[in-house]
Amino acid sequence: MAPRANWKGFLKIGEVSCPVALYTAASSSERIAFHTVNRATGHRVHRQFVDSETGKPVEREDQVKGYEVARGDYVILEPDEVAAAVPESDKTLSVLAFIPCGEIDDVYFDKPYYLAPSDRHADEAFALIREGLRAKKVAALAQTVLFRRARTVLVRAHGAGLIATTLNFDYEVRPAAQAFDDIADIKIEGEMLALAKHIIETKKGTFKPEDFDDRYEAALADLVKAKLEGKALPAAKRPPPRKTTDLMAALRESAGFGAKPPVKKPPPSKAVPSRAKPRAAAKASTPARRKAG
Repeated sequence: MAPRANWKGFLKIGEVSCPVALYTAASSSERIAFHTVNRATGHRVHRQFVDSETGKPVEREDQVKGYEVARGDYVILEPDEVAAAVPESDKTLSVLAFIPCGEIDDVYFDKPYYLAPSDRHADEAFALIREGLRAKKVAALAQTVLFRRARTVLVRAHGAGLIATTLNFDYEVRPAAQAFDDIADIKIEGEMLALAKHIIETKKGTFKPEDFDDRYEAALADLVKAKLEGKALPAAKRPPPRKTTDLMAALRESAGFGAKPPVKKPPPSKAVPSRAKPRAAAKASTPARRKAG
């Protein structure tokens, strides 16, 4: 059964128009979900909006949007005023330009969607757009209104279809300098850099999503199963304590060379016992031999 489309419209490049449907590519709906429950009764509890001053519940029809201009002072926006600010949608993904696939920094990527033809009669036009993008190794920058907001979308060839990724606006992406300004300027070279390159070279691989497990999700599933079966709760595995070592030793061990053995100092030389003036002793013994003869 085909998934339900999140949005339907047209992908338009110049005078070429193709009816398309947008499907969620990444979702958290399969994760284990919890509800807040009253411990005493076992009944589910619900959130309720209350007035911050009076503490009284506020009914839905009395709830409006407010923009805080000063502490405790709000500009009230009525629902019809907010609705009027939503841009009109013509249900068209209008392509503005084509750019190299790797030109946009990933930090601007927001959410991916699958883009597929919504009409069997659109298969040829869809295939033409997809293969054109693939042959030129480019992506299409398009704009449209999605879910009540004007969005910029990056469209790329992906398998038999297209990937449409919504992009963050410039004001939504914080400058990298805010996070990186305090990083010390350290130059890495020599054996340390060579070891790092060696480790990277020996650990080259490919990304296979199925090889990575959500350990937290698996632990929650085991916990729920144990509770249902009335078994003892699974014991949490504690990671072994990390050995404290210096960076160079850690690099050498990671590279498989083992820690560099400490340089052995030569043992201190033993003092040679001094002989008692051999020549003087010889002279002293000579007259004694003569006398005995």
